[in-house]
Amino acid sequence: MKPIVEFCISNIANGAQDSFEKLERDPNLDVLEYGCLSYCTKCSESLYALVNGEIVEAESTDELTKKVYKFIEENPLF
Repeated sequence: MKPIVEFCISNIANGAQDSFEKLERDPNLDVLEYGCLSYCTKCSESLYALVNGEIVEAESTDELTKKVYKFIEENPLF
């Protein structure tokens, strides 16, 4: 089972596009895009993704990508 990384389309439009594209190219991840993840406050305040159901936030796309990988490393599925 691969880690699941979920993005809100609004957050992608607000700046998370680069992180989404980098993570989507990783064959070891399932990266999904949704119309809304119902975290509107987070979406308007920062860049974020849900990683295996947990929120990972950052101020920049590079930081978000790094934090996603760090979260996966520190919280393995098995």
